[in-house]
Amino acid sequence: MGRLFGTDGARGIANTEISCELAMKIGRATAMVLGENSKNKRLKVLIGTDTRKSADMLASAISAGFCSVGCDVLQLGIVPTPAVAFLVKEYSYDAGVMISASHNPCEYNGIKIFRSNGYKLPDDLEEKIEAIILDEIIPPLLCVGGEVGEITSGRNAIKDYIKHIESTAIAHFYGMRIAVDCANGSASVTANELFRKLGADCSVIHCHPDGVNINLNCGSTHIEDLQRFVRENDFELGFAFDGDADRLLCVDEDGTLVDGDKIMAICAKAMKQEHRLNGNTLVTTVMSNMGLFAFCDQNGIKCEKTKVGDRYVLERMLEGGYHIGGEQSGHVIFLDHATTGDGQVTAVQLLNVIRSSGKTLKELASEIEIFPQVMVNVRVSTLGKLRLFEDEEIAIAIKEAEKELGDNGRVLVRASGTEPLVRVMLEGKDKEQIERLASQLAEVVRERLI
Repeated sequence: MGRLFGTDGARGIANTEISCELAMKIGRATAMVLGENSKNKRLKVLIGTDTRKSADMLASAISAGFCSVGCDVLQLGIVPTPAVAFLVKEYSYDAGVMISASHNPCEYNGIKIFRSNGYKLPDDLEEKIEAIILDEIIPPLLCVGGEVGEITSGRNAIKDYIKHIESTAIAHFYGMRIAVDCANGSASVTANELFRKLGADCSVIHCHPDGVNINLNCGSTHIEDLQRFVRENDFELGFAFDGDADRLLCVDEDGTLVDGDKIMAICAKAMKQEHRLNGNTLVTTVMSNMGLFAFCDQNGIKCEKTKVGDRYVLERMLEGGYHIGGEQSGHVIFLDHATTGDGQVTAVQLLNVIRSSGKTLKELASEIEIFPQVMVNVRVSTLGKLRLFEDEEIAIAIKEAEKELGDNGRVLVRASGTEPLVRVMLEGKDKEQIERLASQLAEVVRERLI
């Protein structure tokens, strides 16, 4: 991780860790880095937000930063993160910025930056931005008079983005009854219209954002409401998005969770059968379940594993020319249709498989046997995160747990890229065993890294 940017942009408590001053500096520094080879071209930047109360404040601040160094800004308002990634390329802009903290509570916010090709900034460019801000190596050249940038509002962003997602459907979904949880976030402005245009009988919950209820007991991080809603109203399936709609989790007709691993397995198998799975390869992270790996082996699909973070999944996909990859959390990337994880694109691809296979989501998901998995999030200090892999007692505790599990499970301990947490994950065939070992290991981490 960098000094400002984590695995998914800069993120923290809005108005303290992610302040207006920092947002303005990020705008200026980003313009300086992206404008290095622009040959005096006036850069154009588009900016979107999720539904947090702090979003307009930070969007205004970063817009001011861009304008102060001569960039023109198009403000899109509330849109999903993947809409920014799509539209920056569709509109031929030089950069796109999303103000969002994704699945985090409302007090958090963040800044994600996309290049003109729709991909997130690579590490080397983020490091240059960090150096300009933190080391003050190059003072910004501020503009005056007519050279100051201008701000305009985008009026067709939602329509253009929905039209793009519609184009990825192989057929309309008439007769399908689906429930959608918008997490009181960005999907609130797109999901209902999208699925109704595609012909589905769609009922939407948690689609009334008030600035503070984003992700609050709803969406992909709190799926219980959707599970209950689907069961009580006889829906075929349900979709749950997170606050900026770049991830998707599902539930089947019984309200049973279908996570990112199962979504990827279902779609990768269908793509292989249709000869669209380049290299017969699915790219996942080390957090994916052993059951997914077993399913891929059984179906002749190779699994390439990266470290945690959709940016690393994407890097491997681009290196290998692979078409699908993602994370257990529901970030799934379909490179034929998107340059980043897109929850609504993923939902449409899953509906494509359901429609073409003639099977229900329950039937498709039952083909993947998921191993019991336990995750314990341990809150630690900032310095504690840095000391994680230097602590000998933690290393010994990990080895002891691995020895007890043997070939029947695995241990993964990592620092969160977006929060002050160490995540302790154990997986195995015996749930009681992995719960006990996870609790013991988490306590060691807590004692050592507080």
